[in-house]
Amino acid sequence: MDYQAVLEEVAAYARPLVRQGRVADYIPALERVSADRFGIAVADIHGAVHGVGDWEVPFSVQSISKAFSLALVMAQSPGSQGEDGIWKRVGREPSGTPFNSLVQLEAENGIPRNPFINAGALVVTDRLQTLTGDASTSMLHFLREESGNPDLAFDQAVADSEAEHGDRNAALAHFMASFGNLENPVPSVIEHYFWQCSIEMSCRDLAVAGGFLARHGLRADGSRLLEAREAKRINAVMLTCGTYDAAGEFAYRVGLPAKSGVGGGIIAVIPGRCTLCVWSPGLDARGNSVAGAAALDHFTTLTGWSVF
Repeated sequence: MDYQAVLEEVAAYARPLVRQGRVADYIPALERVSADRFGIAVADIHGAVHGVGDWEVPFSVQSISKAFSLALVMAQSPGSQGEDGIWKRVGREPSGTPFNSLVQLEAENGIPRNPFINAGALVVTDRLQTLTGDASTSMLHFLREESGNPDLAFDQAVADSEAEHGDRNAALAHFMASFGNLENPVPSVIEHYFWQCSIEMSCRDLAVAGGFLARHGLRADGSRLLEAREAKRINAVMLTCGTYDAAGEFAYRVGLPAKSGVGGGIIAVIPGRCTLCVWSPGLDARGNSVAGAAALDHFTTLTGWSVF
């Protein structure tokens, strides 16, 4: 596969869509990002990386971090007992509602539908905090190791901006705490959640760091992070829930497990082959990158690679 040639063609296809959609404006620090940015990278399972455009420019990972926090919780709770523990506290079904919705929590006794909506991610962060004592720093260290980039860091301005405008997330956390579905104090949980979302990474960093999902649970150094069945399950939940309440449409168009973030990034996995990351800040009404989704759609069309 001539990845570079494919990425060049994908970029040419997607670039006319770059200024469509709106940059996330409910977090002021994200609103300042230029809507003209576009980058795409692919990392194969052997570690070779190719990219086009702004593929080495760092951006705020936002909800893409949720896939990594889930992986770390599953890795540090080995065996069915530990896995059952987190899945007793969060579901695995598409929500059908916006990622920050409070609607379903009351009817479902404080159990979020899946780990990739904000409520579910708060539960996962809470569990990671219990397991590690420092959820956000443990994630940052893991991402530095897997990406091979020791300079990865939190973005203080983004974290502060999220905290200043984080009333909805605080409401979600307090509501779940009232049902006994948080183990740690609400202020600590939401602080670590905001720090995780504020991590800055490039398309290159994310494509490489997510490689364990394409290698059926093996880390970049060959050690095992997850059992193959656990990596399969994370990919499955990414496919059905990873792009907010547009997961069905994304699966229809792209046919890959993926996790998006309102920073404009999308990471996607082709098990046994490679991991991709695309970044374009303009978002559709459901919070997914317009040009990014189109690029991944074109990539799977050109290559014929999908999980279907």
